[in-house]
Amino acid sequence: MTQSPAPRSTLVRTVLSRDALIRLGLGWLAVAAAMLLAPLLAEPIPSTVLALVLAGIVAIIVVAAGGVVAQAEALARRLGDPYGTLVLTLSIVVIEVVLIAAVMLGPGEHATIARDSVMAVSMIILNLALGLCLLVGGLKHGALALNRMGTSSYLMLLVALSALAFALPITIGRDGAYLPAQALVTGVLTVAVYAFFLWRQMTAQAGEFREVELGLGTRPAGSADGPAASDPAAEERTPLRETFAVHRAELLLRSALLVATVLPIVLLSHHMAGLLDDGLARLGAPVALGGVLIAMIVFTPETLTAVRAALTGEVQRVANLCHGALVSTLALTIPTVLVIGLLTGTPVVLGESPANLLLLAVTLAVTALSGSAPRVTAVHGAVHLLLFAVYVMVLFS
Repeated sequence: MTQSPAPRSTLVRTVLSRDALIRLGLGWLAVAAAMLLAPLLAEPIPSTVLALVLAGIVAIIVVAAGGVVAQAEALARRLGDPYGTLVLTLSIVVIEVVLIAAVMLGPGEHATIARDSVMAVSMIILNLALGLCLLVGGLKHGALALNRMGTSSYLMLLVALSALAFALPITIGRDGAYLPAQALVTGVLTVAVYAFFLWRQMTAQAGEFREVELGLGTRPAGSADGPAASDPAAEERTPLRETFAVHRAELLLRSALLVATVLPIVLLSHHMAGLLDDGLARLGAPVALGGVLIAMIVFTPETLTAVRAALTGEVQRVANLCHGALVSTLALTIPTVLVIGLLTGTPVVLGESPANLLLLAVTLAVTALSGSAPRVTAVHGAVHLLLFAVYVMVLFS
């Protein structure tokens, strides 16, 4: 049954909590400070000062991103899966697109920033985040069962979209970049397939993305293959329309707070891009390190959310968060960046190096094996973490 909505005064105090207001206030104070200091930051500044200012901006963006994730998580709990997880992953994708676009359109040459960021996101999500979740979840709860039907849908999309993003531009494009017509067609087809996937995920196949309750379904405990093996209370879940009707005020207030917390990230990203470019140039660091930094900023809060889910044994929520986030990144970030490149005439190089392509292929294979297993254990997590360590080594080689 649907819970009655809280009184309006209680609702406002709950949504506009101290933590939410602090995150919101810090974001907007940082925006005001950046505007006041913009003339000074436009001039060459000592390396120590540059590092401190960049670290401060990155810290504020991470704090604000945590606020966005907190509101998205609250919406997710209210809406339930798969709608809630979708809200969370799309919120993260918006932040990622903003940061990539800021660096891409900023000073210097950043033709590979989208590739580097999305590759870093792939490694962080599939190996670091997922590996850590399977490790801690397996150590605490033993063997865990995924809903293999839903996980299979994610993995099919990941394999196809990864190939379109990182491998195909090398074979049919020019210098690792799609030609304009190719970019347009690839972007349209990618978004169309993703839209179809979302439609199925939220309607006929929604049960495939819910937790498996072993021993309670009509299937044997070892068969976690579909809706019949998922939550037996699924049929009693409140319809989305009814949830919105009862909790309209909370959903609208949290959505407004989410947007208000995202805006400082948008405004600060321009300042971060210029300082990041200057800092990496002074250090002589690999260009791809900028993409790794963006990926870490964006997905640190969601990684913490996934780890918390793993500690409570919600392994399908872990899969929904990790796999869903990467599918959204490949299906929305890449087409958006391609459109930005077409509109601004900015080159977008997506073709990856042989080493990274090999590592991505191995990662996808290991992820597919984990997702198809009747149970996942801490050993699966350890292998994913091994692959992330190798990615870090490749990054600096």
